[in-house]
Amino acid sequence: MRALCQQTMRFRKPYRTLAALPCTAVSGCNLLVLHPVGTIAKQQSHLIVVSTILMLLIVIPVLTLTLWFAWRYRASNTKATYAPEWDHSTALELLIWSAPLLIVIALGAITWINTHTLDPYRPLDSTKAGSAAGNAAHPEGTATLTPMIVEVVALDWKWLFIYPQQGIATVNELAAPIDVPIHFKITSSSVMNSFFIPAMAGQIYAMPGMQTELNAVINEPGTYEGFSANYSGAGFSGMHFKFHGMQPAEFQRWVQQTRDSGSPLKPADYLQLAMPSERNPVQRFSSVTDGLYDAILKQCVKVEERC
Repeated sequence: MRALCQQTMRFRKPYRTLAALPCTAVSGCNLLVLHPVGTIAKQQSHLIVVSTILMLLIVIPVLTLTLWFAWRYRASNTKATYAPEWDHSTALELLIWSAPLLIVIALGAITWINTHTLDPYRPLDSTKAGSAAGNAAHPEGTATLTPMIVEVVALDWKWLFIYPQQGIATVNELAAPIDVPIHFKITSSSVMNSFFIPAMAGQIYAMPGMQTELNAVINEPGTYEGFSANYSGAGFSGMHFKFHGMQPAEFQRWVQQTRDSGSPLKPADYLQLAMPSERNPVQRFSSVTDGLYDAILKQCVKVEERC
């Protein structure tokens, strides 16, 4: 593509402008959704690709025939068949309607199956790796994979992540061991928001006073982009965070570092944290007051508020 873009500079106007349009389109794209590294995200990406191909089976012939008919039956083409009395063809009607009908049936079946299979509330049936990875991340676990719970709170304008099993919390930083199911419990402190890590799974809304859920897994170590996918006010554009997929041992070290370097997260600290602020740096909390997430969910963190 780079070589193609360089070649366009040799063209003369207006051809240079027309030839550069594909380069401009490609340079502005960052197709995170089509570069998944999690089991759920890979299935969602596959669904997008399959659906697009099925729809193109109709779109491309229709556009091609539209251009061909316009050229074939132009006013200056006296060789084209002229049949002003023609009005119907059963064979043509069957062809025109059967193809879209089959595509719609195929799309409907695929969508129905994947809607149930990829339900964000549905616990994962399996992950890329076996139970050994899960037991390494959760030594107290059984032979089956025990999901790691992460409580997500959308604040103005930052993300709070509470790890109840590890007893820690972070702001604008999320980490998890690879090949271990993650059960996200998601809410918001004030306005509606959207939690989205394209490499791992689709976006899930965060709403005040209620909880949404997401079950997902990351299968490759690395640092991935996470952000808000729903406009929520002045600081919306800065609601980005890094999601770190780690080996189990590395994740345990990260947890211990957070316990050693952070400060406790108490209700008073949360109320201060919930105040509107933009582009907050990463914060770590060594401990979290029991029941804090439930109080946030029920909107009764303040002492004078009753749950």
